Amino acid sequence: MSDAEEAGGRVVLAGAPLGNTGDASARLREVLASADVVAAEDTRRLSRLAKDLGVTVTGRVVSYFEGNDERRTPELVEALESGKVVVVVTDGGMPSVSDPGYRLVRAALDAGFPVTSAPGPSAVTTALALSGLPSDRFVFEGFLPRSGSNRRSRLRELAAEQRTLVFFEAPHRISGALEDLASIFGADRPAALCRELTKTYEEIRRDGLGALAAGAVEDPPRGEITLVVAGAPAGPPTPPDDDELRAAVAEREAGGQSRRDAIQAVADAYGLRKREVYALVHDKT
Repeated sequence: MSDAEEAGGRVVLAGAPLGNTGDASARLREVLASADVVAAEDTRRLSRLAKDLGVTVTGRVVSYFEGNDERRTPELVEALESGKVVVVVTDGGMPSVSDPGYRLVRAALDAGFPVTSAPGPSAVTTALALSGLPSDRFVFEGFLPRSGSNRRSRLRELAAEQRTLVFFEAPHRISGALEDLASIFGADRPAALCRELTKTYEEIRRDGLGALAAGAVEDPPRGEITLVVAGAPAGPPTPPDDDELRAAVAEREAGGQSRRDAIQAVADAYGLRKREVYALVHDKT
């Protein structure tokens, strides 16, 4: 047995309800009540959750979020070295999945301390199951880059991915993300926009990316959003003839895209090289 194991310290990753506290497990109540230290993404939310669950948290509560996790992690490792049980809980879902937790998990394992979990809800698998899209093989991409150019670059890398894709997105960026997805993946690619999962205003919008993009402009979705997108067909579609390719570029330009972006989007959609589409367009203009 290692010195770390003899010390008795361990990390417990606790899955918190996404919204409906009825989804909380008996195990979650147990670990929150018995923890020596609770590292919470938002201490105020933890306080509300504990009250709703009828749990008294007797351990030390510390904030542990993306902005302070690098600084806080050594403190938590010190607690482990003192034999403490450290429970990590986020605002909802499983720690470490696009939420705080990974840094502590890595540090604890490197120091020889065990890491376990009190598993609970996950927005990723919940949205996937509700989407109506294939769920036997999928890839979780987390949040897309914030800047439009970086986001489009990342989406071009994913355009040929054949597994179902799952993304998180913020309400103020979802419209732009859907527009880019429709442009690069194709407006008809099936998708599901899942918002406020398990909460009072839960909503699942299932449609093609183009229709979802238009809907996000007409009726902007609010709250926490998980987006599920069907994977690419097995191989690029047969490209249309030259005139149809030119028309596809012109249609995207008419919709507000720059010519460069329109050419790139059409090339991506049909598995062509950008310079091939560029040559076709400029031969005619």
